[in-house]
Amino acid sequence: MYQPYPGSTEMPVFESKPLPPSMLTAIRAMYAGAAASLAGILVDVLTVGTTKNEIARHSPNMTASQLSSTEHALVAAFIAGGVIGAAVWVFLARSCKGGKPWARIVATVLFGLATVDTLVGITVPAAAAAKGYAAVVWLIGLVAVVFLWRGPSSAYFGRSR
Repeated sequence: MYQPYPGSTEMPVFESKPLPPSMLTAIRAMYAGAAASLAGILVDVLTVGTTKNEIARHSPNMTASQLSSTEHALVAAFIAGGVIGAAVWVFLARSCKGGKPWARIVATVLFGLATVDTLVGITVPAAAAAKGYAAVVWLIGLVAVVFLWRGPSSAYFGRSR
């Protein structure tokens, strides 16, 4: 039998790199973003009636059937978007914790896209509560990205190479 570690039957213990406080804050913010994305599903679904009324007000030519179809599509999109968003938050948090430099870049790019989405979302007909909650999720992303790019975080990512 092949023994990879001669003289010992125990596996070696690998020490993980200590996380600087800025990384801990960024990772906690990302987990908070995941929770907020899941809670956002509830906010969006509970306010879908108001969103439907806003759409009807801005598009008076839509029929009742079209409005009903739009409402059903919105509910499906809210659920899918919230679940996918939460999964991406968790995946990036775990990747950043593992010191993967690409994860910080991906998180920053996704934050940029979220910024555009949030700004565009202000202009479309939707419930005010949903718009406000989207701004809260955006702020969580801002906190995460700011702390990912602080000096100690950069050093943490640099050590993992």
